[in-house]
Amino acid sequence: MSSAAMRGCFVTGTDTEVGKTRVSAALLLWLGAQGLRCAGYKPVAAGTEVIGGEDVNEDVRALRDASSVALADADVGPLQFKAACAPHIAAALEGRTIERAFLLRGALALATRAEHLIVEGVGGFCVPLGPNFDSADFAMDLDLPVVLVVGLRLGCINHALLTAEAIHARGLRLAGWVANTVDPAMPYRDDNLATLRQELRRRHQAPCLGMVPRLTRPDAAAVAVHLDDAALRTLFELP
Repeated sequence: MSSAAMRGCFVTGTDTEVGKTRVSAALLLWLGAQGLRCAGYKPVAAGTEVIGGEDVNEDVRALRDASSVALADADVGPLQFKAACAPHIAAALEGRTIERAFLLRGALALATRAEHLIVEGVGGFCVPLGPNFDSADFAMDLDLPVVLVVGLRLGCINHALLTAEAIHARGLRLAGWVANTVDPAMPYRDDNLATLRQELRRRHQAPCLGMVPRLTRPDAAAVAVHLDDAALRTLFELP
């Protein structure tokens, strides 16, 4: 299988800690509810804790649990590092390297087991992974539509528009975006949302796929309730 045959999306964010994993897991739950075989993939994950005697990355585990096909943690997250820091630094601390071809092989292997692949990036869109490539290069290798998670807080308009420009500059399609409330006390939130809707649609024809409020229990099921069913059907080319 070539990357051109893959279906699904690449989920990136305006920054780290903006809700990429929660949105990715919610997309997986939504696809599973449509009766589709779907798999999550977070090829590079930094930050583990010991649970039951094994190192576990909570993002990898969340994607595994939300997938509708049975997967091991190693299928979802083939490269997991202990330190919660920039991935190339975390890899260097362990004397390991991040190989671009290895990441793509993992995605292709999962794509043979699922109809849709939800790939979660690391941090923002342009994060160094090795001396000669970054997460944006890996997104290009996959050539999937991109979904942008916008963390709603002061500065999000600039962060979102700059990230959208970077996605476009790499020749990728920004297929939609999800607003996720990071700062519940953000002033003029609705005005910011209106500007994001207008500018991302005007500049990139990218629709809003959902607006997630601040949730008491932000698990995948709770997030999925706030996604736009019709917009997701368009994104995944479903009737």
